[in-house]
Amino acid sequence: MKVGIMGGTFDPIHIGHLIAAQHAYEQAGLDEVWFMPTNVPPHKEHAPKASAEQRLHMVKLAVESHPYFRPLDIELRKGGISYSIDTVKLLLQEHPGIHFSYIIGADMVQFLPKWYQIGELVHLISFIGLKRPGYILDLEDLPEQVQAAVTLAEMPLMELSSTRIRNRIANGQSVRYMVPDRVYEYIEENGIYGTQAVD
Repeated sequence: MKVGIMGGTFDPIHIGHLIAAQHAYEQAGLDEVWFMPTNVPPHKEHAPKASAEQRLHMVKLAVESHPYFRPLDIELRKGGISYSIDTVKLLLQEHPGIHFSYIIGADMVQFLPKWYQIGELVHLISFIGLKRPGYILDLEDLPEQVQAAVTLAEMPLMELSSTRIRNRIANGQSVRYMVPDRVYEYIEENGIYGTQAVD
């Protein structure tokens, strides 16, 4: 079984995440995609605005009706800083026999050599790099063992981010159609990210 891991703070999860996962699923021949909210990402300076429970609940709402998307709470259960090597070892321990691939943006692919314990990581998991139109990525620039672990998939250009969504909500602007309907309703009902959005 081949499973793609879509990690992120998901603060909040939005349709760009779901579209990216769908493209990775189709182009990399995956059986499922698991959405994994990170606890404390090592590369981000600011803590998530929504709580861990809220972020996980939004992921559950976003994927609940999808036949091969599912939520994964492993990093939230583990707590602490989310280093990929620790998460992957735990994943393989809990789910033996599954081949996992991290789904990451093409811009992150070039930074793979800087990932914590990447030399060991590439022997445990592979990577699916999502290429956006106009983005130039040369795998030849990467060390051979990293190159061998990366598969590229095409991704449509989408100018959407969780930061933009949070800012729109804080400014009283609608984020309808930017997030799944159930996620939109949950944000509204719970007043997450400040001022209630208006339609």
